[in-house]
Amino acid sequence: MADSFSKKENLKKKQQKQKEKSQKREERKSNNNKGKDLTEMFLYVDANGQLTSTPPDQQEREGVNLDDIQLGAAPIEAEETVKTGIVTFLSDKGYGFITENNTKENIFFHENNCAQEVKKGNKVSFEKEKSPKGFSAINIQLVK
Repeated sequence: MADSFSKKENLKKKQQKQKEKSQKREERKSNNNKGKDLTEMFLYVDANGQLTSTPPDQQEREGVNLDDIQLGAAPIEAEETVKTGIVTFLSDKGYGFITENNTKENIFFHENNCAQEVKKGNKVSFEKEKSPKGFSAINIQLVK
């Protein structure tokens, strides 16, 4: 018995899919990165900050001394230690907030860190200290 037209078409489609699958497999084998040397996978940064595959000792030095390039985070510049602000909130329990004049940032304080008694609206000078929950003010003194 002869196969029907649809069976022949399905058979052709199946053979075509098998050919495509084998071609894809061959492409993957030829583009395989396995077995490459580790140095072929490295990228370097040139003097302009661009990524390149050329190691730094083989790069042309255009007036840039690679020894002068500092790696890591930029150094932190010294901030002024004594800051000024206004007491914007004061609780009966002895804590409050000072709004810093320069940054308008609210900084927590406790009355134990005050040299004199402070009230809401007082102008004060203080130092910032890093605490587990953010910054807090210490060495608080009234400003006249």
